[in-house]
Amino acid sequence: MSADFVFGIHAVNALLERAPQDILELFIMKDREDKRMQPLIQQARQNGISIQFCNRRTLDDMVNGQHQGIVAKARLASSGNESDLATLLEQKEKPFLLVLDGVTDPHNLGAILRSADAAGVHAVISPKDRSAKLTSVVRKVACGAAEAVPFITVTNLARTLRELQDAGVWVVGTAGETDTTIYQADFKGPLALVLGAEGEGLRRLTRETCDSLVKIPMFGSVSSLNVSVAAGICLFEAVRQRS
Repeated sequence: MSADFVFGIHAVNALLERAPQDILELFIMKDREDKRMQPLIQQARQNGISIQFCNRRTLDDMVNGQHQGIVAKARLASSGNESDLATLLEQKEKPFLLVLDGVTDPHNLGAILRSADAAGVHAVISPKDRSAKLTSVVRKVACGAAEAVPFITVTNLARTLRELQDAGVWVVGTAGETDTTIYQADFKGPLALVLGAEGEGLRRLTRETCDSLVKIPMFGSVSSLNVSVAAGICLFEAVRQRS
């Protein structure tokens, strides 16, 4: 684990609830002891966490984002790797995975992690290179989901997809050029949903490695959706089927 900052009321609250022992210090803006902040202060004190009251400038200098008057310095687990994925596949009878092919925007990654957590995804997989990392901004946008959903980075995405297939996981990519919609596909078994980068979609090798391709039916004038929105739609169609 490495020390990093978690900021924002929802993200810090999730950390306090799930792993208060990992919080090294809590920084709260002076005069920000309102109804939303009081329960967090009380919970931190109950867990013996040191609290410092600071001015806004101090918090602004700590993090690059809307901290809402609260920042936690904490020990945070780093991303998982191929070994962690292999262990997960051994433990899950019917894996439900989300694979991201080059999603680079941290706000999109945070929103995707939040949807993945809500949908009960067992892990989110992403390439190590040319992809968003698990930063404090991602954790803030994810509102606690980054601490709940395993985030696994892999060296070679195509190889990882083939290993998933060898383990009996059906790999389904999203692409606009197919005729099959998400409502016609079968998401009930061991599943890895693969979404491409913002604007570019799936890379050629990733697309060719998938077992099948599906699309979200579009009826308006726009040709594509934001990747975090698309992820939520696909994930919850899978949830509907798997329920």
